[in-house]
Amino acid sequence: MDLNKTKRFGVHLDVTLKVIKQDLLKRFRENGIDLTPEQWTVLSELAGHEPIYQRELAESTFKDAPTVSRIIELLVKRGYLSRVADEEDRRRFLVSLTDEGQQIYDKSAPVLYEARTLGWDGLGDKDYEDLTRILGKISKNISK
Repeated sequence: MDLNKTKRFGVHLDVTLKVIKQDLLKRFRENGIDLTPEQWTVLSELAGHEPIYQRELAESTFKDAPTVSRIIELLVKRGYLSRVADEEDRRRFLVSLTDEGQQIYDKSAPVLYEARTLGWDGLGDKDYEDLTRILGKISKNISK
């Protein structure tokens, strides 16, 4: 493999992720949604698995615990999340969506899916399989 071709794969990933996040932020703003993509990821995970322990939420969103803690704190202040200490272990917290959180999730999900559909325009199932296979291989190689 020519090293000149592999040197910039990280740059391509970073640029693509940055463009995706900027587009989603713009779409959220245009639709009166006060969320970041990272906050949406947390809401999305809770919409399907609530309530969930804060540590499990960090693992399932692939975010570090301090980042998830900050996101949760902000979303609790906005009234989108509820965080309750576990009755058996007061050091653990269960996190769930509030009614307001479900409403903002319901409002934002179509905006996100529209952005994903645009980003995937012209690509098919084989492209998705190739992309996930390649990214999985890169992750596995680097994690060794």
